[in-house]
Amino acid sequence: MAAKRDYYEILGVDRGADDQTLKSSYRKLAMKYHPDRNPDDAKAEEMFKEAAEAYGVLSDAQKRAAYDRYGHQGLSGAGGGGGGFDSGQYTDLNDIFGDFFGDFFGGNKGGGRGGNRQRRGEDVRYDLEIDFEDAVRGTSVDIQIPKLDACPRCEGVGAEKEDGLTQCPTCRGRGEQLFQQGFMTIRRTCSTCGGRGQIIRRPCKECKGEGRLRSEKKLKVNIPAGVDTGTQLRLNGEGQASPNGGPSGDLYVVLSVKEHPVFDRQDYDLHCTVPVNIVQATLGTEVEIPTFEGIESVKIPEGTQPGTQLRLKNRGVPRVNAAGRGDMYIHVEVHIPTKLSREQRKVFEQLRENLPAAGTEGDKGGLFGKVKNLFN
Repeated sequence: MAAKRDYYEILGVDRGADDQTLKSSYRKLAMKYHPDRNPDDAKAEEMFKEAAEAYGVLSDAQKRAAYDRYGHQGLSGAGGGGGGFDSGQYTDLNDIFGDFFGDFFGGNKGGGRGGNRQRRGEDVRYDLEIDFEDAVRGTSVDIQIPKLDACPRCEGVGAEKEDGLTQCPTCRGRGEQLFQQGFMTIRRTCSTCGGRGQIIRRPCKECKGEGRLRSEKKLKVNIPAGVDTGTQLRLNGEGQASPNGGPSGDLYVVLSVKEHPVFDRQDYDLHCTVPVNIVQATLGTEVEIPTFEGIESVKIPEGTQPGTQLRLKNRGVPRVNAAGRGDMYIHVEVHIPTKLSREQRKVFEQLRENLPAAGTEGDKGGLFGKVKNLFN
């Protein structure tokens, strides 16, 4: 049989360590090797039990004195060091260290966290589709949602106000049960009352003990300018009521924005396509562009090429909860006619005689001109 390791060595402290040092060192080891963090790891479980055994001895003044004087043999009759830790039952890490080290974190040193735990009501999601213009400008919308409200008769408790509640016989009003596990006291939520500390003796006549009643509620949702698909708006306290008198949950309105026939949104910028004919692109022109501030006249410069992009500053989408807005980009699309009247054809034929063909010697920017320049 392998010899037992020194308890001070296990905890990594010197022999003169005070109680707080012992506690801090044990907590680090217990957090590191706890079975919940190391599932199916026999070595980690053994390290956890070893640290628990060492702390169980050194945290007890009488056992520590016997160990310091006689070593492991001095504990044979002291009720320690003999594997008194039950490794078959582990509870949640938060329960173990929230209770046992409560004073370490400045918690309740009296050992009780109190009963009648109130659960928060559930959050609710509501999907809302809005027009593109409303997303850009902002708006307000009335919605109607089904929800569970706190019963007005019992105020969400679920029991008659007079003698409706009685103390839970299992936890005696604490809302939790205590279990001794070796040298540690483990707290668990009472399975009888669910942590309330009380059980319903006389259910509320209105809600039949549920604490909540189904209803329909009309709400006004204010939608700020600049929202987009996926934006979530939270209405505090407008979710489901708590099942036992606690705070209500929240309502999350998730927005979906319809597509626009003219504009395409990219972040906070707007994009649109403006068609012009070949004459307008060649000679230049002015076109009227609809913006969210009204109609604006935009100059198409002479000689505009297909795919040219023009920008109107600060004509895009307002930034949500911030100053400024995006820009509007106008993409010029030059339409080439596919059918010509006799007069139109005559005009284009005259132009052909007066304009050099692209890529010919007369077109200095064309392929012929570039090749010619290479040999000059």
